[in-house]
Amino acid sequence: MMGTLLVSGCGPAEGDNTLTWYINPDAGGQAAIAERCTEESGGAYRIETSLLPSDAASQREQLARRLAAGDSSLDIMSLDPPFIPELAEPGFLAPVPDDVAQRTTENVVEGALAGATWKDELVTVPFWANTQILWYRESVAEAAGLDMTQPVTWDQVMEAAASQEKTLGVQGAQAESMTVWINALIESAGGSIVANPEATADEIELGLVSEAGTEAARIISTIGEEGLGGPGLATQDENTSMIGFQGDSGSFMVNYPFVWPATLAAVEAGTLDEALIEDIGWAIYPQVAEGEEAAPPLGGIDLGVGAESDNPALAYEAIECIVSVENQAEYFITNGNPPSNTEAYEDPRIEETFPMAETIRDSLQQSAPRPQTPFYNEVSTGLQQTWAPPASVDPETTPENSAEFITSVLRGEQLL
Repeated sequence: MMGTLLVSGCGPAEGDNTLTWYINPDAGGQAAIAERCTEESGGAYRIETSLLPSDAASQREQLARRLAAGDSSLDIMSLDPPFIPELAEPGFLAPVPDDVAQRTTENVVEGALAGATWKDELVTVPFWANTQILWYRESVAEAAGLDMTQPVTWDQVMEAAASQEKTLGVQGAQAESMTVWINALIESAGGSIVANPEATADEIELGLVSEAGTEAARIISTIGEEGLGGPGLATQDENTSMIGFQGDSGSFMVNYPFVWPATLAAVEAGTLDEALIEDIGWAIYPQVAEGEEAAPPLGGIDLGVGAESDNPALAYEAIECIVSVENQAEYFITNGNPPSNTEAYEDPRIEETFPMAETIRDSLQQSAPRPQTPFYNEVSTGLQQTWAPPASVDPETTPENSAEFITSVLRGEQLL
């Protein structure tokens, strides 16, 4: 009986090789990769998946609380890049071994590398990356006289939509998509929302009051005040802007690659005319200033290992399998999530499924992450509260008011 008590009182067996991978919701792709890597390991480890909440904010909250509590089950985590500094700064993430870092960053797009790095160190492993590209209706661009083989600016796109009396697909809701839009505009204009990302809360300097901030506000304000985004702009997210783009009033839209399979599915179901497919084109995100390369949004997922994991070495071994070129290509084809590794784009099946894959890859090379700061939640929420709805944005006052509000929140003088 004493032997039974001793065994039952123990933690995981010394030889336990089961890894738990906390995944964000998808179409089953991560679970399929977990099964493949488990089989390929030859018994070295077994990956079990655990589903996180559907929205990024809830994922962040759950993981942060469990990491802070020293939860040892957080072997592998699918992490949204903006929340990585918040988890890395207090030491919640196990260090990435040098040899793993070297192997998993070869041929990875610049934007994804930036999002996986904190204080000049790789703290997570890039898995898949996401970006917005410029979708356009070829008939509208042609009628407006735009040469889409060359980079276009926001002003050109706005003028073209207005001249053809069409709507412009953007995300104007008071949500994370607003932060994405603001950041892409400011980065494209040569600025940054946070000037000193590694600073403490009371020393953070914001780059909103700048030429880049004013230009971002001007573009958002113009689209809002002139009705270019349509009557539902103030509540418009990625899905609703896609639906508008697919309709008779569609012209140009900034949005993610999911637009393509979603449109194909609607055509196949008979809810959209087949002729629509032939009228859709794609290009790199619009420039803010002509001749200055755009900085498209960066999204996607990185993989981190909890600092209290019982099996960090095994976890990183499994991660190397998860992010293999073959798995990234398969994940793109089956789930629509673009690879962070450029070699994966050489899989011929990708171009067949996503004919705009080259544009997506090029966009990721130019992309810029959202502000890399441990206080991202406060910065993002503050932006959403002061830059929405678009029609209320004033280039003369919004950047300054926003900066003052976020600074006050960070210093504990105001609440979100």
